[in-house]
Amino acid sequence: MSILTFKGGIHPFEGKELSKDLPIKPFSPKGELVFPLSQHIGAPATPIVEVGERVLKGQKIAEASSFVSANIHASVSGTVTKIEPRLTLQGTKVMSIVIESDEKNEEFVPEIPEGGSLLENFTKKNIIEMIKECGIVGMGGAGFPTHVKLSPKDPDAIEYVIVNGAECEPYLTSDYRRLMETPQKIVEGLKIMLLLFDNAKGIIAIEDNKKDAIAKISELIKDEPNICVKKLFTKYPQGGERALIYATTGRSINSTMLPSDVGCIVNNIDTVTAVYEAVANQKPLTSRIVTVTGDAIKTPQNFEVPLGSNQGDLIEAAGGLTKECEKIISGGPMMGTAMFDLNVPIVKTSSAILCNSVDKVKEAEKLQTACINCGRCVQVCPGRVVPSRLAEFANHGNKEAFEKYHGMECCECGCCSYVCPAKRNLTQAIKSMRKDILADRRKGGK
Repeated sequence: MSILTFKGGIHPFEGKELSKDLPIKPFSPKGELVFPLSQHIGAPATPIVEVGERVLKGQKIAEASSFVSANIHASVSGTVTKIEPRLTLQGTKVMSIVIESDEKNEEFVPEIPEGGSLLENFTKKNIIEMIKECGIVGMGGAGFPTHVKLSPKDPDAIEYVIVNGAECEPYLTSDYRRLMETPQKIVEGLKIMLLLFDNAKGIIAIEDNKKDAIAKISELIKDEPNICVKKLFTKYPQGGERALIYATTGRSINSTMLPSDVGCIVNNIDTVTAVYEAVANQKPLTSRIVTVTGDAIKTPQNFEVPLGSNQGDLIEAAGGLTKECEKIISGGPMMGTAMFDLNVPIVKTSSAILCNSVDKVKEAEKLQTACINCGRCVQVCPGRVVPSRLAEFANHGNKEAFEKYHGMECCECGCCSYVCPAKRNLTQAIKSMRKDILADRRKGGK
């Protein structure tokens, strides 16, 4: 089996040894759980419960308000105590449903579709409807509603359905644990997706540092002629959508394109598992795997966490902090978000909580100097742009030059900042400019 990759990229310290061999453990929240109505790309969901109403685990509490939106379900049984704006990871307040758990976990029993299991009596339409009903979104970071992604304009043009098992972000091990503990659900989830596309083949892409996972999946698909495993070179950001598509199919996309434009659909390991649970068992998305790790955590863990749980409570469940912690990140060190308040909920796109004793960004800022024109940022950039030049345009507010030199092609992976000997905040500057330009476009400007 050949090892596939892309141009550029880096080899950061992995840190996965802290948690990769630890089985997934259930986390049982107590007290109140908070469910933001916007946990996905698109329009916020609309509440369909009222304050004072008792709800059951798995019951729909908010409904998609448009095609590009997603349903939200209670992850515990309890009572709705408030519907009000609550703080989220991004630092903004979002309208949220607050449920006080009764710790009974009484489950909502869905109606069984007429004719039995969808897997035995499926139509493409009712598979998409069940995925939508169960509130499945992309769980690899973006949160794009899965029923939308699986409804391209021309389904017959889709040639590859790719399962992203790279998990290239340092420290994260939730996808790896899924591959090791529930590989059958991943394969079955992919098979369900392939039912939607008559001309597609399935690819499960895994980095070559996960040899045991590759062996497990390869054994499961040995009699599946329409599915293959592709081994990826261990490199960051190998799991980025554009890099993954190029490595597995040789096809390239830019920032103006969707994967479906080159005949591809890409989904994360957790998302594919959730699709299986939705279609096979009518089980909505109410939990996800979260890695709690870092050198400042007493006992790193991989938890299965009910959505709405408090992020600070997860740190306590992992034994708390062992030493003074300078930085806590939601997600990984390359693309995660620094946390300023732990009193925020786990949502559908939460993947990890990383607690480090050293704030490397703060250290780098003390050593920052002028660009020395070494070109290292260009060598590692998977988007094939010139980060040092784009950062200069961004710092001077030159949007025209930023766009002319393809600044919108940046995937915000952080490789340029990682290798910069001058310790410049290249990614931060470029990311801020991209955000401004996208805001202008939404307003109708240029």
